[in-house]
Amino acid sequence: MSNSHSNSHKKNRRDFLKLSTKLAALGVTSLGVGLGTSRKIFAAESATTAGLTDYKALVCVYLFGGNDGNNMIVPLDTTRYTQYQQLRPGIALNANTLLSPISDGKGGTYALHYGMPEINAMYNAGQAAFVLNMGQLDQPLTRAQYLAGQNTPTNLFSHSDQIVQAQTGTSKPDGSGWGGRLLDCCGVNDTLAAISMSSPALFLQGFQVSGNVIPPGQGLNLSGMSFWPQNESAMRRNAVDQLLTIDGGNAIGKAANRQMADGLQLATALKNAGTSNSSFSFPGTSIGNQLKEVANLIQLRSSQGPGRQVFFVSMDGYDLHSGQDWNHWYLLSTLSLAVSAFNNAVQSMPGLNDKVTLFTQSEFGRTLQPSGTGSDHAWGSHQVVIGGAVKGGIYGAYPTLALGGPDDANNRGVWIPTVSTGQFGATLGKWFGASDADLLWAFDNLDKFPTWDLGFMHAS
Repeated sequence: MSNSHSNSHKKNRRDFLKLSTKLAALGVTSLGVGLGTSRKIFAAESATTAGLTDYKALVCVYLFGGNDGNNMIVPLDTTRYTQYQQLRPGIALNANTLLSPISDGKGGTYALHYGMPEINAMYNAGQAAFVLNMGQLDQPLTRAQYLAGQNTPTNLFSHSDQIVQAQTGTSKPDGSGWGGRLLDCCGVNDTLAAISMSSPALFLQGFQVSGNVIPPGQGLNLSGMSFWPQNESAMRRNAVDQLLTIDGGNAIGKAANRQMADGLQLATALKNAGTSNSSFSFPGTSIGNQLKEVANLIQLRSSQGPGRQVFFVSMDGYDLHSGQDWNHWYLLSTLSLAVSAFNNAVQSMPGLNDKVTLFTQSEFGRTLQPSGTGSDHAWGSHQVVIGGAVKGGIYGAYPTLALGGPDDANNRGVWIPTVSTGQFGATLGKWFGASDADLLWAFDNLDKFPTWDLGFMHAS
């Protein structure tokens, strides 16, 4: 796939009227303030409305704080490993602690952090890929261009700004996220389409679809409905449903009613399905509980026929300016165990092994040069993609390990990305079912890059 497609296919999302106010679902317990951000008034022109013939799901595992990719995957050839050790005094991993070598299939060898044995096993089984030096880019960028201030994303190295850019896939956010836009491309907008397991996520917000928040292990119930006999409860619920259909002529009120109605519909669906009673075995950590609920919802929705789902789960704690050694091991080992449990759960679901893809994201990487016992905010980092549809391997180029070198934005090992968020998302989006025109619409500046498909996904 290349940028030879006519730019006439590209749709400017900013031509559409946007309503950006987030609306809480009033009177609902355990639904959180994120039953959904308000829907855009106009649907995306480029959305594919043809009926879907299969089921697929994308699961974003967001690592809040900025994960240190430099210690997640380490090159093992003598030259680069020596550079790595010399330039990371105090936080470089010892060779005897790294996991068994993995090959990139092109003559290069790497090793994963010792906290990731389960992901290492998935890589060896061909179900995991690493995408190197990914981050927000408006177009391909050299060190010379960066130093001259050319074509550089704004507000780099800021948690809040880079979180928004990672989730929207653009340096000019418009209130939508790239996960939500991929659902728009597939013409999907049901209550189980876009689910966050932690907090309201911009990543899930489309122009047609809004994200729901489902806290793991909590029931979604309307307060004041516990009556006996059951018909008394049903009468009160029916009254609430009728109130939500009243058109008072106020656009914000109508949007709020629609969001609350969606939340109640979702609560009823989950209650009737009994999704919390699965037999899946997961670690009892926050990320483990989130991914267990995702597995439950995948099992529920996939049983209903063709469709698409996008999930957002998250971990905190990756902003390790100090104390990185033990803390990073704890975070990566917690992640690896939970992801392995999720992969096992999906493999146990008939017909779904190649229909669910999990991937990591983080707002930025960390400096190669340490700051005492930690590292500082940087830019490009490495991500992992896992699932039965993944072409196992290592994709992209590992940065030149030199302070002030060709891949360094300054003199501390701040990697200028060589893979953009848009290319990463478009590769997943193509597998998800988006057309070339859809991808041009969904990702700003995708046409500035010579390669749209990075190759880490098998064909649908």
